[in-house]
Amino acid sequence: MKDSINVAVAGATGYVGLELVKILSKHPNVNILYVCANKSVGKKIYSFDKKISRKNLPKLTKVENINWNKIKVLFTALPNGEAQKLAKIIPNSVKLIDLSADFRLKDLNLYKKWYGFNHKCKELVFKSIYSITEFSRKYLKNYKIISCPGCYPTSIQIPLLPLVEKKMINTNNIIIDSKSGYSGGGKNVERKFKNLFNSVTAYGVGGHRHMAEIDQELSKVSKKRVKVFFTPHVIPMFRGILSTIYLETHKKIDANKIYKFLKNYHKNNFFIKFAKFNTPISTNEVVNTNFCYISVCTNREKNKVIILSTIDNLIKGASGQAVQNMNVAYNLKETTGLI
Repeated sequence: MKDSINVAVAGATGYVGLELVKILSKHPNVNILYVCANKSVGKKIYSFDKKISRKNLPKLTKVENINWNKIKVLFTALPNGEAQKLAKIIPNSVKLIDLSADFRLKDLNLYKKWYGFNHKCKELVFKSIYSITEFSRKYLKNYKIISCPGCYPTSIQIPLLPLVEKKMINTNNIIIDSKSGYSGGGKNVERKFKNLFNSVTAYGVGGHRHMAEIDQELSKVSKKRVKVFFTPHVIPMFRGILSTIYLETHKKIDANKIYKFLKNYHKNNFFIKFAKFNTPISTNEVVNTNFCYISVCTNREKNKVIILSTIDNLIKGASGQAVQNMNVAYNLKETTGLI
């Protein structure tokens, strides 16, 4: 394949890994040399998802069998802790694009607090970049390790970061209610939630791991400590996230000003779209796409604003964002393979 980027995907049989393989298999500038999993070695990847249309992809193998000299990019959709181990052994010529939490947090004490173990690759944490593409595209080519944010933080930060940076809202009272399809919990999700397909369940109340990276990134642009109130819920549908963000604005800033500012801020970001002002939205707007769809709504109190933000958790919240980051890092058109 001429001018192709040779890639390997580790964790290829999970929900995110399969979505990633599906996107990469149709990408005109990508050649998938390895699809890796600890189990099912020797099987064809399309047997796990019939929507993977290419039948000539390599059979599943173990990461240990990768010839690092043959690839340029390793995508890791592995459990937390595994990408750290690989980061220590891959050569400098290979870029790591990680979809776990391994390189998201810069405070290693916080990493241990939220994930329960010491980081195994401390020296590389500060040489990685946390990347929502829309905010980091200028810097991506300079990093060997690209850390893709969590799905909830992606839906939340796209509308919030610009507002915090421009000091348009009260950062002491940011309330976020997010609802996700059950694919966000991985293939063992039924073990985690009782009566999953017939109920809505709040979880991680006051202590969900994604709070750490949301706080980190908002604090970075605010230049002061920001801590959000965040409660996620799993709902009985397969994919999609809808985040409802409740904000208090500063004086003379109302919902309409917020709407105009955000729409202008993201005007050149292809994958960020806006509903008409004060319009309810749903996950239907974005399922099976790499788009983030935003609505800014009024509240009966003048200085209160409600922002709705929806993404597909498996694409813009994970695999699509990873490919978007790769495209920018390798000077490809940002939308390649994603539309």
